[in-house]
Amino acid sequence: MPSHRISDVATLLGISDDSVRRWIDQGQIQATKDDAGILRVDGADLAGFLATQQQSRQRLEDGSEVQSARNHIQGIITAVHSDPVMSQVDMVAGNARIVSLISTEAVNELHLEVGTIAVAQVKATNVSIELPKTR
Repeated sequence: MPSHRISDVATLLGISDDSVRRWIDQGQIQATKDDAGILRVDGADLAGFLATQQQSRQRLEDGSEVQSARNHIQGIITAVHSDPVMSQVDMVAGNARIVSLISTEAVNELHLEVGTIAVAQVKATNVSIELPKTR
């Protein structure tokens, strides 16, 4: 299962590290220490929390970065619905919900699953999903 550092979650959502730590302290999302002692947020748990927030239309926190449609938008996958040929991939990026229809083959090749951080590339009416470049 994917897990993410607190700083990466904060950057992804355009919020402070302290906000993520508050969610952990309040039991809204789960986090555990890895072998190196670094606190990591469970990706699937975070995705579920964000999907619930989106559904109830509550804003996470002000400060999301607005980007041009020509840019890549990084988010976390909150749902994947697949049939043998096509898949619907739902993402949350800041306050936005992004939905993409891509081939199930691409979903499998990219190992896209709930909790995975991915990048949506928006161009006209087409949205594709790709994995972010590693740092």
